[in-house]
Amino acid sequence: MANPLSLRNLLLGSAIGLGLLMSGCATTPEMSAPVAAEAKAELPRTVILVSIDGFRPEYLNRGITPNLSQLAAEGASGAMKPSFPTITFPNHYTLVTGLHPDHHGIVGNNMRDAELGSFSLGNRAAVTDRRWWDDGEPIWVTAEKQGVVTGTMFWPGSEADVRGVRPTHWAVFEQSMPGDVRVDRLLSWLDLPEGQRPRLTTLYFDLVDTMGHHHGPNSQEAEDAVKATDASIGRLMQGLKDRGMEKDAVVIVVSDHGMADVSPDRVSYIDDLVPADAFSVVYSGPVGFINASEGREAEVAGALVGKHPHMECWRKGEIPARFALGTHRRVTDFVCLAENNWVVATRARPLTRAGGAHGYDNEWADMQAVFIAHGHGVVAGRQLQNLDSVDVQPLLGRLLGIEVPKGDGNPADTLPVTKR
Repeated sequence: MANPLSLRNLLLGSAIGLGLLMSGCATTPEMSAPVAAEAKAELPRTVILVSIDGFRPEYLNRGITPNLSQLAAEGASGAMKPSFPTITFPNHYTLVTGLHPDHHGIVGNNMRDAELGSFSLGNRAAVTDRRWWDDGEPIWVTAEKQGVVTGTMFWPGSEADVRGVRPTHWAVFEQSMPGDVRVDRLLSWLDLPEGQRPRLTTLYFDLVDTMGHHHGPNSQEAEDAVKATDASIGRLMQGLKDRGMEKDAVVIVVSDHGMADVSPDRVSYIDDLVPADAFSVVYSGPVGFINASEGREAEVAGALVGKHPHMECWRKGEIPARFALGTHRRVTDFVCLAENNWVVATRARPLTRAGGAHGYDNEWADMQAVFIAHGHGVVAGRQLQNLDSVDVQPLLGRLLGIEVPKGDGNPADTLPVTKR
């Protein structure tokens, strides 16, 4: 998150004129099987989960990522399907809870809750209020409860005491903090004495997403951001090597979603279909979350539900099952999905300039996330198939040797990461 830029999707809202930033199902008490005692000696000493926000897997094919490409060549890698909507906060929480947004409750970067009110990235009171996050249990909470020290160098949810537990080490998000400084902060935690040193850490980079929003995923600015972030990954790996930790550490690099080009000539306006006073927009962009005004539900449904040029809309309970969305109390009355490279907006908040956006169908190639695992016990050169973002949390649990709450993923999908 690059200075002097504001939070990533608030940036998109100001940069391209959209409101794009970001009963609930509690995590099931069923837990995954623990790692056998004799196998724990083979576990990595350190597990580092790195997110590069908005990083498309095809960036690795552009010849501008020497460090990431080396990690992929020496480890296990593949494209990964994000959860829907393909937005930052929902998918980051999916990665660490193993739950789809409909189950962990973070259904957008902007949300409304009948009890809690409004949530947005810039609302510190909401971001730090555990009640927004408690429907899911992030991996650092699971680990801390089982005696594993953790550290979060930025991650959505990590500034709240989710289920009453915080990471041992964490930081208030500062978008202006350069990538290398973030790396050095994490490495400083690894320099702590045994007992204070985290076994699980997270590390978050947002510059690729920010530049993708402002200039599009194929811009020089986006490529420069990719290069800068790749250099920070190189700094992390060198830091591990300098500390003699590279051989018993696992570094997992993921993204939350991809990025697609958008422009003002590809917009579907909700208020061209429904009177402006008949609805309210919780957020808009590639996907729109829309509530009907009191007493106007039938009117909005009659005008909105169904297929339109470049957009399709559903009632909350009728969203296609493959999106795994529509039961949580924070999902709005209506959800509209734009055609690829189009956006949903209102005349009051139009798209005013070309750039990039995400939130689209999670099966579209441009929305896919990256997955790379490298290090202790990881199979070199393995190409992975059928990865889903809900599969990352059980992998982390297996690497740490802890029991994790059963989620929506298939733990077998990531067995080939370490299975020889």
